[in-house]
Amino acid sequence: MSRLIGLGLLLAGLLYPFAVYFGTAHFAPWQFGLLLACLWLLRALTGARNPGARWMTVLAIVFCLMLAWFDNPQLLRWYPSLVSAFMLALFGLSLKYGPPMVERLARLSEPQLPDNAIVYTRKVTVAWSVFFLCNGLIAAALTLWAPLGWWTLYNGLIAYGLMGLLFAVEWLIRQRVRGRV
Repeated sequence: MSRLIGLGLLLAGLLYPFAVYFGTAHFAPWQFGLLLACLWLLRALTGARNPGARWMTVLAIVFCLMLAWFDNPQLLRWYPSLVSAFMLALFGLSLKYGPPMVERLARLSEPQLPDNAIVYTRKVTVAWSVFFLCNGLIAAALTLWAPLGWWTLYNGLIAYGLMGLLFAVEWLIRQRVRGRV
């Protein structure tokens, strides 16, 4: 059940810009807020019980309830910035309190990382932190000053393309570092 809810949140996040673009003519902002709040609440009730997940869930639910309470279509556009801020916090705080997020992910498939891989994963975590900072700032700028179409294009397509590009470039660099290219 928790995987299904996690998948629901992932799909809601991926499709959110398009839902806002096409759905605001048919649904009120409070409906978006309540739907998102329900998904986050279900995640909290069925998901992992770690401190990072708790505070993110609480902040997300508070945002969704504010969205529902104020019923303001402009608030709908802040959700991608909130998600980028969460990701920046996860990656950035892992640099301070360790181990870095990318090292944690790498250890899932290779528990005994060599020292040079640990240094490398730290650099990759820094790169992702910078990406999430820039992505959040761009999403916020588009929320404040751009038409809805531009906001949708960036948050629904360009941002994911940039993430894919960062994944691909990092994978190529990792192959080179490992001596496989």
